[in-house]
Amino acid sequence: MTLFKSLLGVAALCAALPAFAGDIEVKDAYARTSSAMAKSGAAFMVIENTGDADDRLVSAASDVAQKVELHTHMDMGDGVMKMMEVKEGFAVPAHGHHALARGGDHVMLLGLTRELKQGDMVSVTLTFEKAGEMTIEVPVDLERQDGMQMGGGMGHDHSKMNHGQMNGASN
Repeated sequence: MTLFKSLLGVAALCAALPAFAGDIEVKDAYARTSSAMAKSGAAFMVIENTGDADDRLVSAASDVAQKVELHTHMDMGDGVMKMMEVKEGFAVPAHGHHALARGGDHVMLLGLTRELKQGDMVSVTLTFEKAGEMTIEVPVDLERQDGMQMGGGMGHDHSKMNHGQMNGASN
């Protein structure tokens, strides 16, 4: 059993290594859900652009979700945060980066086709305007604590977010 756990650890480490497409590099990617019964999840990462031209993440896809969208959080006032799709995608400036992090921009996995368990791997295809497609293997990390604090030190509970209109119904 120890050998199996060691191999699992090596596989997770390899998956966490940076992925490249053109001048775009994706680092520190991970995915999570708010609970075992969740119908949605999210993926987070840092996208770096080492090139001389701006690029843009324009879409994403994954076989673990019926629908994948690029999302952000909007402060609606009175302590209400609303999650909404960003149809134009996320700019990644030349010689800069764009962080997809909890409480901010992220890749939203809607209508999960299977439970995401700690240590699982999720395949996500990112499409950039200039760099094109890149498929990354994203480890599921349900224990990670970064990004949990939002403005004013208020805790962020992903399970209570207003996700706007999904499948014609409001959550």
